[in-house]
Amino acid sequence: MLAIFRKSLARPPQELNSPTSHGKPPRSAKQPDEILANFHASHAATSFAATFRGGAALASAGNDPTRRRVFCALDDIYCVFVGSLNNLSSLVRQYGLCGKTTDEALLVLEAYRTLRDRAPYPADQVLKDLLGSFAFVVYDNRTGTVFSALSSDGGVPMHWGIAADGSVVMSDELEVVKGGCGKSFAPFPVGCMFHSEKGLRSFEHPMNKMKAMPRVDSEGMMCGASFKVDTFSRINSMPRVGSANNWTCWEDAH
Repeated sequence: MLAIFRKSLARPPQELNSPTSHGKPPRSAKQPDEILANFHASHAATSFAATFRGGAALASAGNDPTRRRVFCALDDIYCVFVGSLNNLSSLVRQYGLCGKTTDEALLVLEAYRTLRDRAPYPADQVLKDLLGSFAFVVYDNRTGTVFSALSSDGGVPMHWGIAADGSVVMSDELEVVKGGCGKSFAPFPVGCMFHSEKGLRSFEHPMNKMKAMPRVDSEGMMCGASFKVDTFSRINSMPRVGSANNWTCWEDAH
C-alpha cells in the first residue's frame, strides 16, 4: 500500500521532518513520481494506482502470505486497506450493508461517509468499533480530504514521511517510505488517526495530546520524530455530551 498527498492536501506534524533537514527535504528524498514508479517496479506483476489532479495518489499491490490488501472506490471516495476486521459481519449489519458484497475497504468508506454526512458521531468511537489488525488511508476527491488510521494492536505496520517536494508519504512497507523520504520518516503511531486538516490524534485516548519523541537510526542519525500519547497532557475542549460531538469539531493539536 502506498499513499502520497501534496502538502496542500495534508499537513502532517512538523516533527516528521528530520532535525538535520533544517526545514528542507534531505538530498536522499525523492519526488512523488519517482516514489510511485519505484513502488510499481517492486510489484511489477500486481500493482495498480489511482492518481488525482490535486496532487494525490493511492497505490496497492497484490496480497502476500502475511498481509491482505484491498482497494475500493465509491462516489469519488477511495480507500486502500491492509489487514482484516474480525467483526466485519456485525459491522455490515450495523451500517445497513446486508445483501451487498462488502469487504473491509468498502466498510471503511461507509464509516467515513457516516462521519462526513450523517454526524454527529465521534470519530474515535467509530474507529474503536473496528476490531482487528488494520491500516487504511481514505482520500475524498470531492473535498480533498485525507483520513487514515492504524489499529491499536500493532499487527499491521504503517510508516509515513516527507518526500522531496514536501508531500506526505504513507505505506505499510518500510523500505518504500525510507527510500522515498530519506531521514524524514517515522512509524505511524498505533491506535491513532490522521485527518488532513485536524491533524494527528489518538482514537484510544482522544482527550490526550500527542507528543513527538526524538528518534535516531541504527547509524546514530537523527530521523523524523515518532509520536505517542502524552498521558499527562489533555486537550482543552468542551466536554462531550452524548453524541453532540462529531469529528468535524476536532481541535487541531498542532
